[in-house]
Amino acid sequence: MPESYLYQGEYAQSLLARGRAKGVANAVVIVLKSRGVVLSDADRERVYGCSDLELLLDVWLIRAISVHSAEELFA
Repeated sequence: MPESYLYQGEYAQSLLARGRAKGVANAVVIVLKSRGVVLSDADRERVYGCSDLELLLDVWLIRAISVHSAEELFA
């Protein structure tokens, strides 16, 4: 029987994915803040509540570099 490590399990992988998503969400907020783009509490919750790393968070991080408003970020 092959040896299995705890960090290779499905639960561990889900924790790692959540941690990566939280890190990217934090980066989105930091980039926007550093550029002077104001986020409402609802916008901030939308970013931090997102767990779709591949489709949304990565796109938002790229957009955060150039947008001038939260509306542009989420468009």
